[in-house]
Amino acid sequence: MNQLLNNIWIALSTENPVLMNILGIPFQIIESYLSMKIFVTVFNVTSTKRQTFWYIISTTIFSRLSDILISSPLNIILNYIGIILCIKFIFRFSVFQCLLSLALSVFVFGLVSTLVQNPYLSLLDISIEAGLNIPIYRLPFLILIDTFIFIIIEFFKKFKNLNLSFDIFDTLDKKTLKILYINLLVGFLSLGIQLIVTAFYIDIVPVIISILSFILLLSFLLLSIYSFTRIIKLANAKTNLQSAEEYNKSLEILYDKVKGFKHDFDNIVSTLDGYIETNDMPGLKEYFKEVKKDCKITNNLSIINPRTINNPGIYSLLNNKYFKAINSGINFELEYFIDLNKLDVNLYQLSRILGILIDNAIEEAEKCKDKIINLSFLRENKNNRSIITVKNTYSNKNVDIEKIFKKGESGKENHSGIGLWEVKNYVSKSKNLDLFTTKDDKFFKQELTIYDL
Repeated sequence: MNQLLNNIWIALSTENPVLMNILGIPFQIIESYLSMKIFVTVFNVTSTKRQTFWYIISTTIFSRLSDILISSPLNIILNYIGIILCIKFIFRFSVFQCLLSLALSVFVFGLVSTLVQNPYLSLLDISIEAGLNIPIYRLPFLILIDTFIFIIIEFFKKFKNLNLSFDIFDTLDKKTLKILYINLLVGFLSLGIQLIVTAFYIDIVPVIISILSFILLLSFLLLSIYSFTRIIKLANAKTNLQSAEEYNKSLEILYDKVKGFKHDFDNIVSTLDGYIETNDMPGLKEYFKEVKKDCKITNNLSIINPRTINNPGIYSLLNNKYFKAINSGINFELEYFIDLNKLDVNLYQLSRILGILIDNAIEEAEKCKDKIINLSFLRENKNNRSIITVKNTYSNKNVDIEKIFKKGESGKENHSGIGLWEVKNYVSKSKNLDLFTTKDDKFFKQELTIYDL
C-alpha cells in the first residue's frame, strides 16, 4: 500500500508528460465549454444542447490532435483555425462573428492567465517549467484558472447591459466593420505578444509588472466592449432616425388622405345618394369600388407604422416598397398580424428575403393590366408557425416555378438571377424555414413559413 501511494506521489510530483496528457483531456473539455459560454453569454446567443455537445467534442479533439501532431507555436495557430471552423459550422456565424467570438474567449483566458500565473509561481517558489509539466502544480493552476473564468461568465450574466447582439453587426456599414476588424486584429496582436512575453519571461518578471500588465489588458478589454456598445447605440440611433423619417412621410400622406376625405365627405354622400335614388346599382358598385380603394390606401398607411411593425429595418423596407408599388400604379394590400420580435429568424436575413420577393412581385405586377400585390403577415398559434405571403398578378403564365430558383436563371433583362437563388439557398440551410411557391391563372404566390424552435 505504501509503495502504491509512493508511486502515485512520484507520478504527481515529477515531470510526467503522459499523465499530463491524460489529465489534460477533462480540463480541455471544461475549457471548451467555458470558452463557448463566454461568447454565447456576452453576445446573447442561444445555444442548444446539441450545439453545446458538438462544439465541446469537436474543439477538444481538434485541440488534442494539434498538440500531439504539431509543435508549438504552430499548434496554437492550427487550434485557433479549428475553433473558428467549429463556431462557423456549428453556430452558423459569419466570419466576423467567429473571429469576434474567438478573440473574446482567448482574451479572457489570456487575461486570467496573466493575472494568476506569476503570483502562483512566486507563491510556490517554482519555475515555469515545473508549473507546466508537474501534475501536482499544474492541476491546481488549471482549477484556479477555470474558477476565475466561471466567475467572469457569471459576472456577464448578472450585468445584462454588457450583452451585445450579433444581429446589429449585419446592419453595419463597411467602413465601421473595417474599423472593428482593425480593432480585433490589434487586440489579437497585443494579446499574442503579451502571452509570448509571459511564457518566456514569467520566471524573471516581477509580480508588480504582471499586475500592471493585467491592468492594461483589462483596460483594453473594457475599452473594446465600451467601443462596441457605443457603435451599436449609434447604429440603432441611425436606424431609428431613418424609421422616424419614413413614419413622418407616412403620417403626412395619411393626414392628407383623411383631410381629403373630410373635405369630400358631403360630396361622397351626395353621390351615393344619387345612385340610390335612381336605383343605379351598377353605377353604385363602380363608384363604391373607388371609395373602397381610397379606404384601403388609408388603412395600409395606418398599418405601416413602427409601433405595429416593431423592427426598424423591416418597417423601413415595407414602407419603401409600399410607396414604390403605389407610385407604379399597383394596388398594394397589406395584412399584418405578427410580432417580429417573437420570430425565430435572423431579422436581417428576413429583410433581405422580403426585399427580393417584393421587388420581384412589383416588377411582375407592373406588366399586368390588373396591377395587384397582396402582402400578409399571419400567425398560426395552433401550428406554432408564422406565415408571410407575397401574392401578385403576373404576365408569364408559363413560368417554371422550379427553374426560377436556379443560380443565374432569370426571365428579366439585365438581371443575374441571383436573388431567388440566394433566398432558396438561405431557406434550405435554415432549420425552421420553408418556402412554398405556387401559381394559378391570376396570381403568383410565394409563401414563407417560419416555424417556432
